[in-house]
Amino acid sequence: MASEDLKSQVPVEENGTKEEEKNGNLEASVSKENGESSDVFSVIQEEGEEEEGETKEATKKKKKKNKSKRKKELAKQTDPPTIPVVDLFPSGEFPEGEIQQYKDDNLWRTTSEEKRALERLEHPMYNSVRQAAEVHRQVRKYMKSILKPGMLMTDLCETLENTVRKLISENGLQAGIAFPTGCSLNCVAAHWTPNTGDKTVLQYDDVMKLDFGTHIDGRIVDCAFTVAFNPMFDPLLEASREATNTGIKESGIDVRLCDVGAAIQEVMESYEVEINGKVFQVKSIRNLNGHSIGPYQIHAGKSVPIVKGGEQTKMEEGEFFAIETFASTGKGYVREDLECSHYTKDFDVGHIPLRLPRAKQLLATINKNFSTLAFCRRYLDRLGETKYLMALKNLCDSGIVQPLPPLCDVKGSYVSQFEHTILLRPTCKEVISRGDDY
Repeated sequence: MASEDLKSQVPVEENGTKEEEKNGNLEASVSKENGESSDVFSVIQEEGEEEEGETKEATKKKKKKNKSKRKKELAKQTDPPTIPVVDLFPSGEFPEGEIQQYKDDNLWRTTSEEKRALERLEHPMYNSVRQAAEVHRQVRKYMKSILKPGMLMTDLCETLENTVRKLISENGLQAGIAFPTGCSLNCVAAHWTPNTGDKTVLQYDDVMKLDFGTHIDGRIVDCAFTVAFNPMFDPLLEASREATNTGIKESGIDVRLCDVGAAIQEVMESYEVEINGKVFQVKSIRNLNGHSIGPYQIHAGKSVPIVKGGEQTKMEEGEFFAIETFASTGKGYVREDLECSHYTKDFDVGHIPLRLPRAKQLLATINKNFSTLAFCRRYLDRLGETKYLMALKNLCDSGIVQPLPPLCDVKGSYVSQFEHTILLRPTCKEVISRGDDY
């Protein structure tokens, strides 16, 4: 405003002196210089802001690229599962199971440096069994999502087993299925799987025990759960689930097996279930047990009872145990019945001469593909074996192979089962197969 008034009153060319002219020019030049410098400063500032913006955007893009690379590196499991578990854990370290601390006289183990050193030595073996457990968790999660009434039992088992083969990267006796898929229905407690040609269909009112195992280098994860679509069976399932959790809680180094059985029975038989208007007292099946597990040996010698009055034998450091419980609405006692499907080569059998060439050939197939792991007829069919029943009977009669027929309570009864594999580590108890589901 001031500069405009001055110019209108006194023109510089006519009336202004040299000093005024100089002053006017100086002021104009200063004002121009100030304007130009401010304009330059603003341009520089804008350019700086633009550069900062560009660098920020560039860093954001780099971060996004890094994140995308990380996401690509850490693959996610597909649905249905097809990616081997080993590819989901690039570090080679697999998830630890649920940790439970020892009680009473074994509390000192938690902080013992000597016991920690022992665990560090066993870490490769622990990692192998954890890999098998992670496969089990992912497979059972998938199976629970697709199970429904009307499924053919053969299709159910083959879907499960093929999924295990993919996720565990099946490799002969180094990695694969530990034993046939048990899918025992209703009064059948264990050891039933469909033979080839079986047309059994899963029904809405069935109670199915889905028992399957995985292994890495012979380290077996034995884990089972029960499926029932009708909610009236929920108390029966709850009885065996809670009894199994009690057995796990009571287990530990130097614990007597009979004490575990007594605790299981107390919890189990506190339940009752109403089925079609009739109330049943839930019973523990007294002649079925949990068991210790060894390398390539599903039953390694020790039995974990699920009723009181069992063995006085103690659990020991470093042992694996399958803690499993069976809840029944029947007599609480099973017997062998129905057509046999499960078999296993005797772990301690020596050389026994065989006369039948076909039996020798079949034994060679068993040794190569299963060794002392359990198998079923469907597995022999899958390997291309035909007309083998006579040879298989000869191997059983010779004591080389043990038949494991289905175990059944009385007809019309219902049995549920839950099972976990535990490891008695030197410092703590690890429930290897524990998952979010049970």
